[in-house]
Amino acid sequence: MSNSKISLKARLILYYKGKILLLKQTKPNGGNYTLVGGNVDSQEFARQALIRESYEEAGITLKEKDLQLVHVLHKVIGDEHRMVMYFKAYRWEGELKARETHKFKEAEWFYLESLPRNLTETVRLVLEEYRKGRFYSEYVKK
Repeated sequence: MSNSKISLKARLILYYKGKILLLKQTKPNGGNYTLVGGNVDSQEFARQALIRESYEEAGITLKEKDLQLVHVLHKVIGDEHRMVMYFKAYRWEGELKARETHKFKEAEWFYLESLPRNLTETVRLVLEEYRKGRFYSEYVKK
């Protein structure tokens, strides 16, 4: 285990009128839909990272007190272990738009029952587990 690389990530499940927010990646980045979020840097806690990423990627401002941890994914890719924390929120400020245009084309709202077909595999798995009320899931990237 000592040679394994471990990374921490945080992702946002943002609700608005029964829909959740997804970002559409640009073609070079996969062209799929994914959740807002990213890496937790060395000097950050998960919620701080998510607040930073949400502003960078989607132009929205979140408050720590509005972020509630709802799911944890342990993902293994080769010898890399990723712990991804998913926080839900209902409140934000700012004008929502995809800001990192080299990575994302647009920000869109979807009902959980009618998610886009080209959703990333991991996000699909996590949203299914989350909807079943499961707090933890595991995924091995083959």
